[in-house]
Amino acid sequence: MTSAVRSDNSPALPETTGNSGSGGPVSRRSRRLGTTSLRVGAASIWLSVIVLLPLAAILVESAQGGWSHFWAAVTSNSAVASFQVTLTISLAVALINLVFGLLVAWVLTRDDFVGKRLVDAVIDLPFALPTIVASLVMLALYGPASPVNLHLQHTKWGVGIALLFVTLPFVVRSVQPVLLELDRETEEAAASLGANNFVILTKVILPALLPSLLSGAGLAFSRAIGEFGSVVLIGGAVPGKTEVSSQWIRTLIENDDRTGAAAISIVLLLISFAVLFVLRIIGSRAAKREELAK
Repeated sequence: MTSAVRSDNSPALPETTGNSGSGGPVSRRSRRLGTTSLRVGAASIWLSVIVLLPLAAILVESAQGGWSHFWAAVTSNSAVASFQVTLTISLAVALINLVFGLLVAWVLTRDDFVGKRLVDAVIDLPFALPTIVASLVMLALYGPASPVNLHLQHTKWGVGIALLFVTLPFVVRSVQPVLLELDRETEEAAASLGANNFVILTKVILPALLPSLLSGAGLAFSRAIGEFGSVVLIGGAVPGKTEVSSQWIRTLIENDDRTGAAAISIVLLLISFAVLFVLRIIGSRAAKREELAK
């Protein structure tokens, strides 16, 4: 047999592989890494400008007078009284929202009724409504000229209702999407095995909803301890009774004690961060247990 011979005298060209050239996997990987680095850099810069720099600024401001001034500011009688009012009312508001937020989310996802879309849209109203307007609404409804003959101005009940109004959407919007994605077949299987509604709720539904419930309650609590606008009129800032920490911060600023105001703010930030961090850990562990149970 004879071997094939090239008809011309041109040299043989080396073969190209799929890994070379601008369209190869290495090049594409490099572009992806470059794009990812750009996104991470942009996100980091934005987070630093919007969140980290303000937090650093208030931390520096709180340290201007030294540790002694910081401690004196956060342990003064007025500060401690405002912390007590803020934390007790905010905790009660978070617990109430935990129950009724779940109820509202359940109704919006599992029940059909006339005006359902309208109710679903109204849930987000506290997000869009200026908080000072919420305070005016509460004052008109529960003030001295209350049309329902219920006078709650300058009372803890009035502050609590105002905070319930502005924090309602947190639990509802945290739980609602989880309820929509919840597997109904598991509930039907439990019912077919003889489980009643209470057992299905406590053993099947609530364990799956626990992470979102805790997340919504934590956000509601954090929003409540820093709220100002919605309570400024209905609460009246009565020292030791309705004066929340945000109102005490305003008083310190008006008295030209910015360092003390920053110290109170740092305490509120630490409390909020600690609550969210702990609830996030509990929710993550509950989610892992739920995954293992499946």
